[in-house]
Amino acid sequence: MENIQELTRRIDELEIKASFADDMLEQLNQVILRQQREIDGLARQLADMRQQVDQAGSGTTLASLRDEIPPHY
Repeated sequence: MENIQELTRRIDELEIKASFADDMLEQLNQVILRQQREIDGLARQLADMRQQVDQAGSGTTLASLRDEIPPHY
């Protein structure tokens, strides 16, 4: 009889631990999902910035650079 109670107690403890592990796994999945969304957004911003730099670099001529020289030079 005592053996059955011990087994029941151990099973209960394992069920509790499994429940906590499931909760923690779900929380970690949510963190990973949020981080991936942020990484995707940052990658898009980086691509946009690279495109802006490429466009600004390709349209620059000597005349336009002289126009940008401050008046005190």
